[in-house]
Amino acid sequence: MKYNLEKDLTPVDVVGVVPLVFVVNPSVPVKNMKEFIAYAKANPGKLTFASSGAGAPQRLAMEMFRYQLGLDLLPVPYKGSGPAMTDLVGGQVLTMSETVPAALQFIQAGQLRPLAVTTAKRISQLPDVPTATEATGLPNFDVVSMFGILAPAGTPKPIIDKLSSDIKTILQRPDVQERMLAAGVYVNHLSPADSATRIHRELAMWGKVVKDANIKPD
Repeated sequence: MKYNLEKDLTPVDVVGVVPLVFVVNPSVPVKNMKEFIAYAKANPGKLTFASSGAGAPQRLAMEMFRYQLGLDLLPVPYKGSGPAMTDLVGGQVLTMSETVPAALQFIQAGQLRPLAVTTAKRISQLPDVPTATEATGLPNFDVVSMFGILAPAGTPKPIIDKLSSDIKTILQRPDVQERMLAAGVYVNHLSPADSATRIHRELAMWGKVVKDANIKPD
């Protein structure tokens, strides 16, 4: 990137997050995450996972997961989630970490089996699916696709505060929350200061994952 996210922009508001879910093709002989981990360790390098792009949250979530658990999974790169999901449903690849909105219809149709969501708490769209922390014991596993609003650096604080206050008011409207949830986005308002803290934490977390997994740009 030709700009510095933290130096050239000022956070106004994190408005919402999109959870991810670990899914497998039903041909994989596992029913839950513990069985998946055992199966992966018994078959190193044989379980393929679809990657929708080097820097995509889907890819990075899987890299974090397999690195922390010491799993040898084989990444298969795709140009986007659409082709990746097509091959996952068809059985050409076996597993993936995908956003809930993209995977939900296939889960509901029985074409994909969910093993865990990546959020800190269970989500309303998949209430029976455990979190990654519940399913694996990994502490503080909280991975989401995050949406927010930022302004140019140097924007006066009263303007930032006014924007954030108005956005918070809008996000509290039930119709807005319903529309966002229909698109798979859970409202998650954060103040400018808390948004800056969250962005800084995300950059540090993903920087470590990229370094540990030696991920290169496509």
